[in-house]
Formats: sequence, structure tokens, C-alpha cells
Amino acid sequence: MDFDAGRRRWLRRATGISLAALASPTLASLATASPVGGGKSVSRLVANDEAFWRTVREQYWLPEGLVQLENGNWGVMSKPVLEAYQRHTFRVNRDASYYSRRQFWGELQPIRAQVAETLGVSEGEIAFARGATEVLQNLISGYRLLEPGDAVMFADVDYDSMQSAMAWLRERRGATVKTIDLPERASREQLLEVYRKALDDNPDVRLLLLTHLSHRHGLVLPIREIVAMARERQVDCIVDAAHSWGQMDFNAADLQADFVGFNLHKWMGAPIGVGVMYVRRERLDAIAPYLGEQGLPQDDIRARIHTGTSNYAALLSVPDALAFHAEVGAANKAARLAYLRRYWVERASEIPGIEVLTLDGAGDHAGIASFRLNGERSTEGNVAIARRLLERHGVFTVHRTGLAGGACVRVTPALFTTTADLDALLLGLREIARA
Repeated sequence: MDFDAGRRRWLRRATGISLAALASPTLASLATASPVGGGKSVSRLVANDEAFWRTVREQYWLPEGLVQLENGNWGVMSKPVLEAYQRHTFRVNRDASYYSRRQFWGELQPIRAQVAETLGVSEGEIAFARGATEVLQNLISGYRLLEPGDAVMFADVDYDSMQSAMAWLRERRGATVKTIDLPERASREQLLEVYRKALDDNPDVRLLLLTHLSHRHGLVLPIREIVAMARERQVDCIVDAAHSWGQMDFNAADLQADFVGFNLHKWMGAPIGVGVMYVRRERLDAIAPYLGEQGLPQDDIRARIHTGTSNYAALLSVPDALAFHAEVGAANKAARLAYLRRYWVERASEIPGIEVLTLDGAGDHAGIASFRLNGERSTEGNVAIARRLLERHGVFTVHRTGLAGGACVRVTPALFTTTADLDALLLGLREIARA
């Protein structure tokens, strides 16, 4: 596999060195502004520039004969990141414990600093983990400000493992557990009102779990506003940003949250096994050291999580993932993924029987969306729809459960997704709807 040649082609195209060959006015504007996109106005223009995104698609190894529209489990590494990961894996395996004991930690520190800079926070406010699930479980279980009788709250859109961890606080801290169901097609204002009413009706709530972008159907919550609302009522928020970082264009400061879990292996393009814990420096005491961790100072965030032996090669590949992310452009990525969602949702909404579960307003969604067909809400029925799309049309999607309104089928495009891929999905939906 000639990674280097592909990498050189990508760099020439992404930075505009070979614009004459591409002959794309949008790319010319993009390159004139900067290699990372030149702002959101330019990104909206590049979102539907199929020539540009074919260039991006060339940077991925993809299976033949399959339309991959289930990209929410984790993100495919680009060719340059995969090459780096293979190179680091070889080195770690060859040098073994000599490397891990004498060299790795020195190499990890600048990577930590780079991730912190990308998130817009200080290095001392983040710690690496193996994924957002591990981070969030540690934040929830380590939150030590609850008194017996205090309440914790989560919603139906939150991730299953996080719901379980919040419910476990009943045993661990003597907390009362309260849940809410969010309307599936609610506006930003309606969502804020749901949370305002829930907090006002439950003044004993002291800890609230929020999911920035739901894995079930792609709902985006106005996190900053909800966090501010909760803070006024002396409620702390733990934010699940596993799916939003890299799918949306923001940094940690935009959320204004004290406790956040991030993934790098979903939408930031790193190898599987890299997550980030963020705790605002002034709030570190709210999270207890992990199982009484004594190996690090108590004022070090890294004492709040202990992963054991991590995948060194995955962590070492993070700079390569961040470089690719920057080359494509955070704003460009967000604009493209939102465009792909709109492309199929607008057309699918015209098919009798198709119900898309989230609204189409700006800020209400990113790339993920889910649908129901002919009112089918059972798990079995949605499994069957996803199976039919795959077996008859070669389109891979996935059913999701857990919403109060019932099961659904999730469609998750990626940077390498084409409009032709989405046309194949639409063809399948029309065929199934007629059946």
C-alpha cells in the first residue's frame, strides 16, 4: 500500500498546490483562505463540493460492494493515520518494555499538550483514557458531592452505560434517581423548557447527565444554556461529548461545562482506544481520586482515572489524527456531515411512511439521524428494516433502542460518504416503503 504517494496527493489537493488540475472554484477559495477551510462561510460552500470530498475519500481504505452508513461505532482511520499507527505498533512491539518504561511518557506529554490546545483548555485539565465510556464512568462514580437523599437525573437519549452508572449512584451514594424523556422532534427552545421544568419540578437534583449529541438519533442539546440553567440551581452537569467532538465544530470552552468526556476514535480519526477526560481545574476536588489512587498528586487530574496498560501506539498516533483533522478543517467536516444528513433526510421525508426523528433547524443536528418506517417501533421490526437494506441494497445501517418513543434505524455518514451512497439508501427506503 503506497501510503506516502497518497499522502502527497492529498496534501497537494487540500492545500491548493495543484488547483489547476482540480479546476474547482470552491477549492480555490478554500485554499486561498487557508488549508483548514477559511471559516464557516467558506465551509458551507465546500460542503457540497463533490470534487473536494472525492479527494478526501481517496484518503481512506474502504470495503468494496458495501455502502457503509454505520460510522457511529467508531471512525475509520485515514490512510496517513493508519500508516502512523502501523509504524508505532511495530516500534512498540519491537522495543517493548524498554520503550514503555524509558521513552513513552516523555513522548506522551507533548501529545497531551496538543490535545489540550485543540480542545481550548489547559494541559492540566485533561487526562487520557481508553474511550469516553471509561471517562464518563469515572466522572460519575467519582463525583463525591452527593449526600443521601440528593437526586441525580438523566434522559432517555443518554448512552446506556452512562444511564447505568447514574442509576448505580443509588447504591453508591444513596441518591434518588430521576429520569426524563425528551421529545424527539423538539426545537432548541422546547428542549430548554423541558430541562427547566424538570429541574424546577425536582429541586433535590444535584447531578445531571447531558449528552451533547445523542448516539440514538442525532439530537443535539444546547449544552451551554442547560449547564448555565443547572448551575443557577446548584446542579452540576457531566457532559457526554463522545459523538460531538469532530462531528461538530466547537471546543470545550464553548460548552461551559465542568466535567466532560470526549472520544478521539469516533470523529477525530484516532485509532480505537483513545478518550479524554476534562475537568475544569477549579472543580477537580468534586471528583475523587480513582479507588484512592496514591501514585499521583491529589491535585493531578490523572489521579482520577487509572487505565492500566494502554494502547501506546494508538496514543502515539493522535498527532497524526489531529493533523488530518486540521487539514480537512473542523468547520469543513461539520458542514459536510450536516449537508449529508440534509441530503438524505430531505428526500426521505417525501417518502410516504418515513418519519425522521429530529428537526432540521441549524444547531439541531450534525451528521447522525434516525428514522422509523410506517410507525414501526419494535426492536424486531427495526432490526428487520436494517437487515433488508443490507441484504437487498448493500447499505449498512444499524437499529437503535432506548428512546421512549421506541426503536429506530440510525444512518451515520462519514467524510468518505458520497451522495451516491445516500442515493442507494434512498432507493432502498422507497422499495421497503412500497412493500
